[in-house]
This record gives sequence, structure tokens and C-alpha cells, in this order.
Amino acid sequence: MSGNTLFTPLQVGTTTMKNRIGMSALTRNRAQDTYPTEVMKEYYVQRALGGAGLIVSEGILINRQGTAWDNAPGLWDEKHVAGWKKITDAVHAAGGKMYAQLWHAGRLSHPDTPQHKLSGIPIYAPSAIAARGGKFRQIPGEPGYVTPKAIGDPWIIAGYFKRAAIFAKMAGFDGVELHGASGNLITQFLDYNSNQRTDNWGGSVENRSRFGLVVLRSMVKVFGPNVGLKISPAGGYNDIGMPLQDTLNTYSYFISEADKLNLAYITLVRYSPKFDFPIDGKRRGTDHNVVEAYRPFIRNAKLFVNTDVTPEEGEQLVSSGKVDGIFIGFSWITHPDLVKRIEHGKPLNNIPNIPYLQINKSEDDWSTGYTDYPLAVY
Repeated sequence: MSGNTLFTPLQVGTTTMKNRIGMSALTRNRAQDTYPTEVMKEYYVQRALGGAGLIVSEGILINRQGTAWDNAPGLWDEKHVAGWKKITDAVHAAGGKMYAQLWHAGRLSHPDTPQHKLSGIPIYAPSAIAARGGKFRQIPGEPGYVTPKAIGDPWIIAGYFKRAAIFAKMAGFDGVELHGASGNLITQFLDYNSNQRTDNWGGSVENRSRFGLVVLRSMVKVFGPNVGLKISPAGGYNDIGMPLQDTLNTYSYFISEADKLNLAYITLVRYSPKFDFPIDGKRRGTDHNVVEAYRPFIRNAKLFVNTDVTPEEGEQLVSSGKVDGIFIGFSWITHPDLVKRIEHGKPLNNIPNIPYLQINKSEDDWSTGYTDYPLAVY
């Protein structure tokens, strides 16, 4: 490709990215009983060798209660730490850098998922308001979302995030990213449709922003400047979205306050209609240019953009100074050597194995559709 701005180094926190193309978090569900596996190590090493400037792990659960997926990885005990340490050591040996994305699904969990049953506690969310749409295809009958129980003391959940950050540091991650996008718990607090609390955690923009900022501060106490934030102001996914002015008011405040915390980076997820499934005949998202809307409020952190960013567009955005780097998602699934392909002008022509994107083929086969995508010939 013409131009080379994407292939210049970038400092994020105390980490130097060798290029400005990151690998975004991608749910792949290859962690048996929530514990990292050897095939996961192979997967991440492939992408480190493939040139990723920064790898962000798939969403890592901060506790068993917050899960929406079978075989999603966790980080709440020392066995998890040991498993992730093998992965980060291997990624570093391959020349890569790796952040852990920490998340809690909130009302997007289901009480009949195996891990949630083991937790023995209810589905929690800011308020007792169920998300609409969605199906749990791994559960017989494919049920939808349930009405959650309102969180009694949000400080307890915030404590789980801090514990996970401590474990992430023990596991050798270069930093942590807070998953504040896609309708998960952080987003549920920010959006007044899912947060109708009347205490200090709901109501005003400042109160609805409080939980996410508390969590970020706790992560910064552990990792210093090596904390990232991923947010999706345009909403849409998982029954999230407010009118434009309310969206602008909420996220401009939240981003401004988050930027004061000396974060490594903030990633803005762009609106995509393919993730904004109609509910009762109407889409929930608020389509607007998130880079133009929120760039003025990001003065300290590096700015990344995500969702349907092509290398060509990424080069234009970075060279113009609109963003500092890009995160690519889906193309990393199908092309473990993605950055090398972009650098050498090779086509992105691997065909996705859709049936096994997020599930293993069998109890004996966790690799199909995961680590078996071919490299280009150089």
C-alpha cells in the first residue's frame, strides 16, 4: 500500500508499538472451563509473529458471574494467572506486546449458562431492566435476556475489576483495556435506558459516568499509564442507544474525565448497521461520526478507531492526524499475518470458517477455524 505512516512506531503508556495497527479483542471461546489453553497460546503467538503492533486479548471475565459465553476466559484465581502467563511470555518472546481486556457482561448474561450456574448468584445490572433482542443459542430453547437484579453496591463489582487488573499484572500483560463498549456493564451504567437508578450511580451524566470512572481509576492504580479504554458511543449493539444530543452530552463528559487519568489510549468504536439489529422494527443506535465528535475531548491519551477500518483508510486517518492508530478485528481472525500482508501488498483472501468462529469443532478439535488459517507466501 502507498504511504507508510501506519508502520511508524507509537508510544502508548510505557509500551512502544512497532506499528500503528493493533489487534482488537475478539471473542473466540477456546478457554476450557475459563482457563487459558495451549491452543490459545498458539493463536496469539501467530498474530504476534504476524506483526500486530499491540494485541488486545479477547474479553477476559473478571468473575464467573459476569459471563455470556461458554469457554470464555477468566482472570479471578491463580490458575488463570498461570495460564495467561504462559501466553504473555510466548507473545513477548515472539516480539509482541499484549494488553488484557477486562469485562463484565452485566444484564447480557443468562442464569442458565454453565458458568453462571456455578457462580450461584443472580444476573446483575445497574437497574432491573432487561435488554431486548438477543438469543442464547447454546442454551436449549434459545432463550433471550432475562430481567436482572439491580446491583446493590457497585463498589463491589468495581473491586472485581481491580482484582482482575492485579492478576493481569501478575500474568505479565503489558497493560489492561476496559471494555466499555457493545452494551456491556460499563455501557449499561452510561445509558439512561438501562440505568434508571436514583442514587449516586444514576440520573445525571456525572452519576451515570461514575461507575466507569471508578473502575478506570482502580485499574490505573495497578497499571499506571498502561490502561486503555474501549467505548462505543453510537450504541446499537445489545439494546443500547440514546438520542444524539444525550449521547454527545454523556460521552463528551465521560471521555473528558477519563482522559484526565493519563490513560494509554482510548478506542472509539464506530457505528455499524450490521451490529445494530432492529428491535420492534427500529434500530437502537445513533449514527454519528465518533472521531469528529469526541476527538476534541481527548488531549492526553492516544486515539484509536475501530470497526470496518481498512488499511487504506487507516493510513489516511493517521497521516492526517485525526487518529494515532487503528484497531482491526475480524481480519485478524482470518489472517494471522495481517500486518505483514498489508506491508507487502498481499491480498486478504482467506475465507472465514463461520461455524467455528466462536465455538470449537469438537471436544478433541479446538483448532479448526482458530489456528488453521494459512499465511501468505512472501
